[in-house]
Amino acid sequence: MSIKKITSLLLFIVMFSCGSSAVNYDNLDEKVAAKDSINYRQEMRNFVVGLSAYAKNINPNFLVIPQNGIELITSDGEISSEINTTYLDAIDGHGQEDLFYGYTKDNGATPKKVTAYITQLLQLSKNRGKTILVTDYCSSEYKIKNSQASNNNLGFVSFAATERDLNVIPNVPVYNASNKNITTLNEAGNFLYLLNPENYELKDKFISDVANTNYDVLIIDLFFNGDVAFTVSEIEKLKIKENGGKRLVICYMSIGEAEDYRYYWKPQWKSTTPAWLDKENRNWPGNYKVKYWNKDWKNLIFGNEGAYLDKILDRKFDGVYLDIIDAFNFFEEN
Repeated sequence: MSIKKITSLLLFIVMFSCGSSAVNYDNLDEKVAAKDSINYRQEMRNFVVGLSAYAKNINPNFLVIPQNGIELITSDGEISSEINTTYLDAIDGHGQEDLFYGYTKDNGATPKKVTAYITQLLQLSKNRGKTILVTDYCSSEYKIKNSQASNNNLGFVSFAATERDLNVIPNVPVYNASNKNITTLNEAGNFLYLLNPENYELKDKFISDVANTNYDVLIIDLFFNGDVAFTVSEIEKLKIKENGGKRLVICYMSIGEAEDYRYYWKPQWKSTTPAWLDKENRNWPGNYKVKYWNKDWKNLIFGNEGAYLDKILDRKFDGVYLDIIDAFNFFEEN
């Protein structure tokens, strides 16, 4: 059973109780035909494969890690189906949220059927040499330890996020801490996912606090509080753990949604909408679904001077953490 099917079952009662809007049947055949002409899953694979080829041509050691959307590793998301080797060969690992905690609510256990389904797909990827980074959203001591142990037993690298906004360094010991130099992703025993530095007024303080940790991998944003990009020298500081060992520093980048607080955003887009811009995400105001197969959107992301990925490469990050990979679900359902 796919994540999409499981999610539909879990949300059916909520959707039914809320009622539904009347269907607009104007030009319905045309809309259906247009939808059916696009393979949304393959278009996302193509996007990631192209992005990876571009980045690795510049830096062969550059890591490409998609978050969620693990269904893309097989032809149709089913565990027994054919593995998409082109997609797997283009990436170095998988990020996965909510495997054990956080799927329906923070600090709440993920339904066992969901965990079982996702785990099997993640194992298919791991068996082909990919590193699995799992972010569970839990805050109680027991659940944090259970998340760490459960992921460790599967051979996955664990991070227990105590805040959904990923805005704090958890006040817990670093799991599997070591002073080893981490030069490849599969050497990592832990990671820190810290996207939102809203609790820091000064960038130097943020850098200092992060540098004074012993996480093997750090996932951060390119920008400090939305507008000031980290410099090459600042990234180099972050690559050294408190104990002197080296770590990998990975940059977060959303490719399935546009964010109105990013440098590329133009205010007029809300009134004069680009062809690739779609609906606002109701759960994350300021984030907009995008037709990620559109060339103009891809050009904003990589392949030319000033593109997002090119800025990341210029700052000497060790890799990129790609979010909203599962945007294909939105278009398949709409």
